[in-house]
Amino acid sequence: MSTEKQILVLGGTVFLSRTIAEHAVARGHQVTVASRGATGAPPEGAEFVTLDRATGDGLDALRGRAFDAVFDVARIPAHIGPVLDALADDAGHWSFVSTISVYKHFDILSEELHEPTAADSTDAALEAYGPSKVVCEQLVRERLGDKAFITRPGLIVGPGDRNDRLGYWPLRFAEGGEVLAPGPRERPVQWIDVDDYADFLLDAADTGEHGTVDAIGAPVEFGAFLDQVGEALVEHGVLSAPPELTWVSQEFLLEQGVNPWSGPDSLGMWVPTPDYDGFQTRPTGPAAAAGFRASDLADTVKRWWHANAEAPHLKAGLSRQKEGEVLAAWHDKPTAEGLAELDAERRFAVPQAETPAYDG
Repeated sequence: MSTEKQILVLGGTVFLSRTIAEHAVARGHQVTVASRGATGAPPEGAEFVTLDRATGDGLDALRGRAFDAVFDVARIPAHIGPVLDALADDAGHWSFVSTISVYKHFDILSEELHEPTAADSTDAALEAYGPSKVVCEQLVRERLGDKAFITRPGLIVGPGDRNDRLGYWPLRFAEGGEVLAPGPRERPVQWIDVDDYADFLLDAADTGEHGTVDAIGAPVEFGAFLDQVGEALVEHGVLSAPPELTWVSQEFLLEQGVNPWSGPDSLGMWVPTPDYDGFQTRPTGPAAAAGFRASDLADTVKRWWHANAEAPHLKAGLSRQKEGEVLAAWHDKPTAEGLAELDAERRFAVPQAETPAYDG
């Protein structure tokens, strides 16, 4: 158990930032949450300070205060500089949550980054997300030096994910019947559990980790991922047996209007190959060297189910009507054609990438 620290979480009311604040309170730290307060309430036991980074409101309430560790998840470059000016000099450690979307290429494993946007950019468009995070990283490094720890997560899953990317699968399995699965089974998928991530960041603040690492668990095949989700629900007493899966080729899914990743008419955590092959096989060694430890998927699923068990319903994803239509169309395809598509997809294999040295 670490000694009591003064912790500041910029955000602290939604998903990852809220989980960081909750875990910090549970560890006995004095936690301050600073946000607009428009997206939720801070966790019990945390001090709340109103902060609107777009206008600067609230910075005076924080200015001059010393924090042992600061955690920031900002995505707008213009929101970084004023907070650094107000807080960086009196911060013992600064943890900035970036993203693997800073990498320019998703189809291959590459370290090349997007060209950064301007440091004063206020562009919130999705297309600017990666380039904006690149310049946010630069601003934090330049100001904090070896007090800065920058992590680049991939897909973050767990309780509080409003997009139901992981949650689609346990809820769909619990409804029973034939389940549409995105072929091929060998497609890689990576994620990081939100609770594991919060603990990793708090531990890194304790040990003074610095540098830049991808924050992601080891890739697994999609078939193994779905098998483990089903097994976890059986162990948890939600299912009596694993679900019946029907694997459908990605070409057919796209033709039928099924969307990747998240959102309406999507299959959670599914992205096409080869477009995202590099995105789903990021190296895990540097984060492990910095202290990251991943939960078993079964534990992640059980925590997610427990958090949602009182009112289990899908907030996003493929509707049962749409799924039924796609399955019916798939079963109506000529058998030889369907098998040929799956055989073509199975030529894809998870690349074994060399893990770069940890720079923390």
